[in-house]
Amino acid sequence: MAFCNRFGSLLRHSISQSSASKGQGSMGALLNSIRYMSSSKLFVGGLSYGTNDQSLKDAFASFGDVIEARVITDRDTGRSRGFGFVNFDSEECASSALSAMDGQELNGRNIRVSYANDRAPGPRGGGGYGGGGGYRGDGGYGGGNGGY
Repeated sequence: MAFCNRFGSLLRHSISQSSASKGQGSMGALLNSIRYMSSSKLFVGGLSYGTNDQSLKDAFASFGDVIEARVITDRDTGRSRGFGFVNFDSEECASSALSAMDGQELNGRNIRVSYANDRAPGPRGGGGYGGGGGYRGDGGYGGGNGGY
């Protein structure tokens, strides 16, 4: 799978370079569709706050072997963020689960199911707290010479 992702990435990059010079933009969308069709990881959105890992796994278990089901929670409050991921052992199981479960009700909410997007490599944005401040080694915290 890693080889396929890497190959797809290289193929997309080379096509996007040639498409940019020709003005074609739809090729990237086509390649993304092909890549997501061969995935065994599903994104599940619209989950109720009462849904946990086990109930999510139980809801999808009838479609095949669920390797992992995870509801994403807020790191500060521990409360569900309303979405999660389900990993199947095969692409076929994931495909049938997507077709059957998208738009269905789970714990009182209609859920949205789609193929999960791979997270872009590299650093991600921080928590929104700016940098700055702190000890600078020049005799003070906030600037100036601190009367030294």
